[in-house]
Amino acid sequence: MPDRCAWCGTDPLYTAYHDLEWGVPNHDDRHLFEMLVLEGAQAGLSWITILRKRENYRRAFDNFDAEKVARFAAGDVERLMADAGIVRNRLKIESAIANARATLAVQARFGSLDALLWKFVDGVPRDGARRTLADVPAETAESKAMSRELKRLGFRFVGPTVCYAFMQAVGMVNDHVAECFRHGEIRELHGAGGR
Repeated sequence: MPDRCAWCGTDPLYTAYHDLEWGVPNHDDRHLFEMLVLEGAQAGLSWITILRKRENYRRAFDNFDAEKVARFAAGDVERLMADAGIVRNRLKIESAIANARATLAVQARFGSLDALLWKFVDGVPRDGARRTLADVPAETAESKAMSRELKRLGFRFVGPTVCYAFMQAVGMVNDHVAECFRHGEIRELHGAGGR
């Protein structure tokens, strides 16, 4: 078995997420919107809980098509509140809809969600160079700045800790610990090793 970050344990779903997705730089607006919604849904819960519900979220939220989700109304909120396949928290459901609307506004203003979000790392992934899990911060200056800007633009459930988890997930920062086999592989994806 390869050395992995300890947080993913041995659950096959979790290790697949760790090995194939977490930390890989992503610039696709649909995926970025999905991860904002899922990271917000995780607040107060474990990531494996959300990961196990991910396919249900994709079904419930029209595969994270922001244009479709932005049109959700009160009846959709009630439908989602009755959906045992997702986290049935009214504030989190309403925030996903608000975030879809904010995403459309960002796309109209900045050209893409990607253009806005990646500016917080100047478009270049950061190499966290973490030796152990204890070295990984819960938030950074960049995640605090992202949180402030997203809130100003109408996004919800985007505190600095949620934003940092999002940045890790979509490859804005490589926080695979040094001994993890994915650390070096992600560095290679960053080209010159990021910053």
